[in-house]
Amino acid sequence: MANQIRSRLGLKAILALSAAGALILSGCSGGTDDGDGSNDGDGNRATEFSVLITAENSAGADMLERLAEGPCADANAALPYTLDQTPSAQMQQKILLLAGQDALPVMFAAGQQFIYKDGQLAAAGQVLDVKATLTDLGVFDLITPAAQSVVDQLYDGEFPSLPLQFNTEGIFYNKDLFAQNGIDVPETVDELLEAARTLKAAGLTPIVASGKTGWSISRWVGEFIFRDLGADAMMRVRDGQAKLTDPEYVRAAQRLQDMGLEGLFINGITNVDMDTALNQLFTGQAAMMYNLTNTLQRINDPAVNTQNLGFFPFPAITGGKGSIDDLPANVGSPNVLSNKLYGPNVGLWLKCMAENYGSVSMESQGVYSGFKINTPVANVAPLTAEIQERIDNATSTVLWFEALFNQKATTDASNNAAPLLTGAMSAEEYMTVLQADLEEG
Repeated sequence: MANQIRSRLGLKAILALSAAGALILSGCSGGTDDGDGSNDGDGNRATEFSVLITAENSAGADMLERLAEGPCADANAALPYTLDQTPSAQMQQKILLLAGQDALPVMFAAGQQFIYKDGQLAAAGQVLDVKATLTDLGVFDLITPAAQSVVDQLYDGEFPSLPLQFNTEGIFYNKDLFAQNGIDVPETVDELLEAARTLKAAGLTPIVASGKTGWSISRWVGEFIFRDLGADAMMRVRDGQAKLTDPEYVRAAQRLQDMGLEGLFINGITNVDMDTALNQLFTGQAAMMYNLTNTLQRINDPAVNTQNLGFFPFPAITGGKGSIDDLPANVGSPNVLSNKLYGPNVGLWLKCMAENYGSVSMESQGVYSGFKINTPVANVAPLTAEIQERIDNATSTVLWFEALFNQKATTDASNNAAPLLTGAMSAEEYMTVLQADLEEG
């Protein structure tokens, strides 16, 4: 079953966009042949550092503009930066059409299914090997080990994307509510459950999540799986060595449902949206929330958050094969480089980004990237700095629950998360739906 899910994903996308698919298969030369006259004699094929990202990615656009005007000004002078943005709903269709016209930009936000080694763009030779290129430029080691680990797992050891974003996941908690109720930071799931019960007995909401943003619930299932069965548990499902319907996987969904039925999550969770959930945390009405570290921008804004919040990694399961030190992480949407347009001037940009992206991202936006912070950044919020230290010290990661799912399984994991938590759907039913989605492709 290995790679079958990916292959079917790519095939469905191509069938859905048949004209574009036909162009890709017939029109892409797939190499670095410069017989089209684009080589300027110095190996430069691109005339501009053209970037295509989603219209929703305002942070990425801001970062590239800052680099072009600041530390990457020399690279920008050699190869001027240009930006094109397209709504995410139309992005993959546009990329396929551009690929078929042999007109992809230098950097573009292609879907994962197209850049796997057996995906359409990769198979057509359109995707630059980022690891080999950054190694040649002498800057691959500027990608954090944690980010390297995530990309390796996502792409089976291939490295087709720049990790411009980086998020770890875990539990944000109210330090004052913990202290007032004599609760230490949990290191095991048993300790977490006891903490939640203590908070419930004190009349507080122990854990908040959003039923309308179902991943804030479903990620708990993934964490129970990783801590119980080990860091490679979801890869075994992807590769056909295990199924989500196996008893040890269903056990994870059952753990979560038991917590829901015990009343350890917010009441009425089905109708809670993400903003409401965060507001519960930010106003001290709820004590804990599993979330991504990109929420630090809001946590660090005193106009939004009034509480003294901390962060702890998802606890260990006593006797489990996983480790509390396995860092749940993602590297955001893919940022792919055109293999055909790569040349020395694109290399100037990549080298500059590797050297500066981490520092500029933290200084200007207060968020992590997959690159090391080479230039010290002043006035970093204490919680942000604390989590950055965790990231810097991490050498291994686990992916998020849905990382290796197809789109239908991802959607069903989210949509059915609240029914699972409330008991409207059994643990067996939840996992059966997801396994069927994976097998259908």
